[in-house]
Amino acid sequence: MAKKQSVEAIVDQLCAIFDESVANLRKALALYIENGTRPDPKARAKGCFAYPELRIDYHPTAPQPELSPTRAFARLNEPGSYASTIARPELFREYLTVQLQHLIDDYGVQISVGRSASEIPYPYVIDESGIELGNISTTELSRWFPANELVAIGDEVADGLGLQKSSETRPLALFDAPRTDFSLARLKHYTGTPVEHFQHWVLFTNYVRYVDEFVGFAIDALRRKDSPYLGFSVPGAFYERGQLENAEAEIAAGRWRRHQMPAYHLMAENGDGITLVNIGVGPSNAKTICDHIAVLRPEVWLMIGHCGGLRPSQTIGDYVLAHAYLRDDHLLDDVLPPEIPVPAIAEVQRALFEAAMKVTGEDEDDLKRRLRTGTVVTTDDRNWELRYTASSMRFNQSRAVAIDMESATVAAQGYRFRVPYGTLLCVSDKPLHGELKLPGQANAFYERAISQHLRIGIETLTLLKREGDDLHSRKLRSFDEPPLR
Repeated sequence: MAKKQSVEAIVDQLCAIFDESVANLRKALALYIENGTRPDPKARAKGCFAYPELRIDYHPTAPQPELSPTRAFARLNEPGSYASTIARPELFREYLTVQLQHLIDDYGVQISVGRSASEIPYPYVIDESGIELGNISTTELSRWFPANELVAIGDEVADGLGLQKSSETRPLALFDAPRTDFSLARLKHYTGTPVEHFQHWVLFTNYVRYVDEFVGFAIDALRRKDSPYLGFSVPGAFYERGQLENAEAEIAAGRWRRHQMPAYHLMAENGDGITLVNIGVGPSNAKTICDHIAVLRPEVWLMIGHCGGLRPSQTIGDYVLAHAYLRDDHLLDDVLPPEIPVPAIAEVQRALFEAAMKVTGEDEDDLKRRLRTGTVVTTDDRNWELRYTASSMRFNQSRAVAIDMESATVAAQGYRFRVPYGTLLCVSDKPLHGELKLPGQANAFYERAISQHLRIGIETLTLLKREGDDLHSRKLRSFDEPPLR
């Protein structure tokens, strides 16, 4: 049986090939900019700019585990060869080490590393390289250097379209290197923070006041001597324990407005902290951010935001725990048809309810009076109220209890990308019953509800950390699944 060190050595090989390819590409770019020297085609043919490839061979004669692993990932259903190109292996070191060790321990696989036929696009190596392109156009560079080709970037594997026959090499992971690098670059653009700062436990919100509350929570947590957190990353800045004197004011006045979906990372060892992303309003933003965070393979993402209550028994400030979703966002209909059910994840549902009891201090019966479980409608029409007759029929048929513009999209993306998901919303208005968000009502509601709601989300993540591998439900895995989570 291989020891963990051998797995770490495999990841070291991945890193060495990737780092060498990046160095080769940067050197070639610098020479071209300096004197027009073009890269050597023969060197490119040998993989001088190539992504590393990770390959696993599972032979029919390999020892079989006495008991099939109960975890949902790092499983092999049949013998064969599995391979994927790997981007930024140092960023994914812990993830790769854990996944590969499981496969070695349980299946006795043979793992090899080499250079792939896929080259690193030059735009991904320019940042932090000191290379100045000057007046050289991207069109000119693309003639002589590897560039992004959309035909090589897609979600065919995640959507079940890229699985090969058992006699051929099959995908090892949901995302290959070009897809991963594409999303890593987009994440920095949209959120204003380095991808290295993203944590494994993710909260999404649709309202900026949750950000203010999270900033306060993060700074207070860092001030505690027994805090497990190491620092706080925000758009354009990073705060360590000794730099917190004016942090809240600096963050409020900072660069977050420059970014479409600013992110805030309360960082801990091994990425075990919390990331909050203000995705704003609408299913398009929700889809976009999930498309890109998914490549980081987070442990879970939760939607913590506002909704419209649809039942007369609800009160502004009540909670809605989504057990089902009516997907009227329409963004994913082509890749995940609306008739495909998006199931609730039991471990997440239980943690959300237990966290609500702990934070509110209420017992189960009292909490149930103001926490409603049921179907949440996610619409792509911000003015759905103008089609009241059609909308009310739809709500009646679905037995919906709340409406928003993000939750079903986030859940569907979690289902699609095998990331555990959950939704706890707070009722901010009741449009069907004449209770709209008027200025006076809104201020009182926000002051009362937001702090508690955010703390429930954070406490939920604390509870989910105790689930370990059990959090990754087999509900999210297909019958013909790439081995890596």
